[in-house]
Amino acid sequence: MPELPEVETVRRTLNELIVGKTIQHVQVRLPRIIQKPDDTVLFEELLAGRTFQEIDRRGKFLRMVLDGIILVSHLRMEGRYGLYEQAEPVEPHTHVIFRFTDGSELRYRDVRQFGTMHLFAPGEEWTSPPLNKLGLEPLVDSFTLEAFRAVLGHRSSKMKPLLLNQAYVTGLGNIYVDEALYSACIHPERTPDSLTKQEWQTLHQAVVSTLSDAVRQGGSSIKSYVNGQGEMGMFQQQLQAYGRGGEPCKRCGEVITKTVLAGRGTHYCKQCQRMKRARKRVPVRSKQV
Repeated sequence: MPELPEVETVRRTLNELIVGKTIQHVQVRLPRIIQKPDDTVLFEELLAGRTFQEIDRRGKFLRMVLDGIILVSHLRMEGRYGLYEQAEPVEPHTHVIFRFTDGSELRYRDVRQFGTMHLFAPGEEWTSPPLNKLGLEPLVDSFTLEAFRAVLGHRSSKMKPLLLNQAYVTGLGNIYVDEALYSACIHPERTPDSLTKQEWQTLHQAVVSTLSDAVRQGGSSIKSYVNGQGEMGMFQQQLQAYGRGGEPCKRCGEVITKTVLAGRGTHYCKQCQRMKRARKRVPVRSKQV
């Protein structure tokens, strides 16, 4: 599934490719992609004649701003956008086509068919699902150490499932959670109450730096990901933990362990990311006089 760096890269390329283009016609070829409205004909009619003004992002969602309407799109497992000339053959698994007045087409292709699209009146998208259910955005100024710790610090779950939960921190998926925890030397099964103040700071920095580095590299091309121009990301060449089960740790030489945690393949180094338990608090007894 594309995570924050991949979706951010798609956002940037679509800003270059389609902003300023006016939709002549929309063709929905797989109705279940359209979540709102529940009438695909209405979806097509609401977009006809509108112009793309800006492509924004919230977590793993694309927020596509047109004049007078907002399109919120999630790529899910293998969704992708591409700009084509009208005469080019339509590839299999192309489910939505936005035909522009200049003869070009934005095509949404999704082999797994899990992607979603919602239409909203401007402003309504922030108070409605799916965007209103998202947590902290990790690459903005408001993602402070204090905010990060306030959201996760009192939870009782293990760190990896917490970081994967989009209601707490949005945009992180399996790849970048493994990478951030490895960078911070924190075992994925640690619990928030076992982390020291310094470890919270290190983890916060690791989340920001890992995502920022991945954005600069255009994301990670694992399986089928490419950006809006058909280009692969390059961050997969510098992965330290994810996908390296059975290989030596680049820091200490210990074999990278692959296991399953919360139903997700998980990669970590037993030597660098040692398991630590929270210290039991001993109640202070008052002295008897």
